[in-house]
Order: sequence, then structure tokens, then C-alpha cells
Amino acid sequence: MPAARKYTVYVVDDDPAVLVSLRFLLETDGFDVRTFGSGALLLDALPAEHPVDCFVFDYKMDVIDGLELARRLRQDHIETPIVLITGFPDQHVAARAAEADIQCVLSKPHLEVSLTGCIQAAMRERPRRDNAPP
Repeated sequence: MPAARKYTVYVVDDDPAVLVSLRFLLETDGFDVRTFGSGALLLDALPAEHPVDCFVFDYKMDVIDGLELARRLRQDHIETPIVLITGFPDQHVAARAAEADIQCVLSKPHLEVSLTGCIQAAMRERPRRDNAPP
């Protein structure tokens, strides 16, 4: 019997310690994880041939924040689910995340309780589509 396919999650955060922690958490929960230290690095690396099942973006990052990164992906017709993590939760962030078509907003530092469930729910709501524009 073939093994079940691992879902691929791309994580973007400008804090290296957070990237290590999230990689460990998500790999422990069975995801294939690739990490990026900035939105620009993610945009440069987005492969058309390697599907991504879900993105996890930090909200507060230099140059390109998580909301702007989500907007850019949506402008490029990338409909893959996005989870936004933030140490600064408020209604304003939640409203802006909804406008950017982000499926879930989670507060740091207690992600271990809810991140995997949020990713799974986002993927159920919106299955991954090819990264290539229509």
C-alpha cells in the first residue's frame, strides 16, 4: 500500500528561531515544510512545478509584510490557502486579512495548539490549485 502524500506547507517569517520552531512543529505533524526568511525569497522561489498546499506568513516582516505577500499571490492568481500568524492580533488585522483572502489568523506565541488545525481547515475550505495563472 503506497504511503499517503504529505501536504506541502511554505512558511515565511523573518525570525530564524520562529522558522526553526514552526518547521519542527509542522514536520512533527506530518507536513513537508519549506521555510523562507522573507517574502521576497518566497516570491523568487515559487515553483510552478511543485505544488504548495498551504502558506503560513508572519504578519510583521520588513519590506513585504504577510498581508502584502498574500495580496501579491492573489494578484498572480495563486489561490492556495494562507494562514497569517501575528504577535499583534486585533480586529484591524483580522479585517485586513479577510480583505487579502487569508483563511485563518492566529496569534503568537501559542501556535502549537492551533496551527495544524487551522492549516487543515484552510485546505478543506479551499483545496490547493496549481500555482500557474489561468
